[in-house]
Amino acid sequence: MIQRDAQSTVKPVLSQGLVAIIYGARQTGKTTLAKQVAASYKKPLYLNCDDPTVVANLTGRSAQELKSYIGDTDFVVIDEAQRVENIGISLKLLHDSYPSIPLLVTGSSSLDLANRVAEPLTGRSIEIQLYPLSVREVSTDTPSMLAHARTLAVRGGYPGMWALSGEEASKRLRNMAINYIFRDAFSPIVIYDRTILNNLLQLLAYQIGNEVNYSELSRKLGVSRETVERYIDLLEKAFIVFRLNQYRKNLRAEVGRLRKIYFIDLGIRNALINDFRPLHIREDAGSLWENFCILERRKYLSTTGRLVRSYYWRNNKKQKIDLVEDEQDTVQAFEIKYGKKEPKVPTEFIKLYPNSEYIVVNPNNFNNTLFRALPDDQISLFQGGLL
Repeated sequence: MIQRDAQSTVKPVLSQGLVAIIYGARQTGKTTLAKQVAASYKKPLYLNCDDPTVVANLTGRSAQELKSYIGDTDFVVIDEAQRVENIGISLKLLHDSYPSIPLLVTGSSSLDLANRVAEPLTGRSIEIQLYPLSVREVSTDTPSMLAHARTLAVRGGYPGMWALSGEEASKRLRNMAINYIFRDAFSPIVIYDRTILNNLLQLLAYQIGNEVNYSELSRKLGVSRETVERYIDLLEKAFIVFRLNQYRKNLRAEVGRLRKIYFIDLGIRNALINDFRPLHIREDAGSLWENFCILERRKYLSTTGRLVRSYYWRNNKKQKIDLVEDEQDTVQAFEIKYGKKEPKVPTEFIKLYPNSEYIVVNPNNFNNTLFRALPDDQISLFQGGLL
């Protein structure tokens, strides 16, 4: 069983007497992670809210009734909690009345979680996003990381795909791309047009690494710009895509506010365009590598507790940087390249942000550049590739 990095994040939350809320797409391993955490307790209780009996026993109950239901357990897991009406109120009652019992809650929709779980638990909980498997989680040593990175860039990181052959994983991912997105990803109360959503996903799949213009998408789809914005917001809340906005502090030198959109799992992205060829023979290898690196950086940062704001940058002279991070007034710029050609240093960015750090990320150094730990008082510079 693969040990998840998020486990080290969950345990401190529980030890502080807070409710741990794990959210993320279905089949990313939330249940497995919850059971891994539960294994360290003497009398854990696992409640699956896909079971109607569980739902009935958690709905509209008093604190005493809830305690009677869970018994003398010393740890409670409530899986897929968004299925229970007003589950947030029930969790608040249970937590406030019996604070010594640790609670771990999982859910598959941030929209449902916000409405039904997180809001009533404000000040009593910490939310933790669980991503698909990371390259650090599946690699036992540094030499194996590049081979695993290339695999993740093609078939993605859903745990159920990892032990399958390439052909079997491709079949399963095609099925997931059709069924998961349209059946499991959205709340039943969300109204959407399946054809528009499918066409939008196709367009986004071909645009990873490029700026996305909502007005252009609306023309291609034959819908309003507002509809495009709403659907992309839904896709983000369903853990299918994520957005990067432009880093823009000099209004004259830097261009307007567009955005880039990346996929949280590249296996789903490749299923949408029906292309599972190896990375080294693909025309879109550079875009896939860019999505992979930004996603892996995002996974890594989610386990560190650091407050980092992520962007991309370009100016009116067509200079660009794939990833810009702003952390406590410290700026790091990552240029991501899959090929051997060295990128040109973005001189205008350096002039605008002279105290920033410029880092080139490629297949030979991604382990050292994306996953480095930072000292408490400063950012240490790497040798090579920096100004």
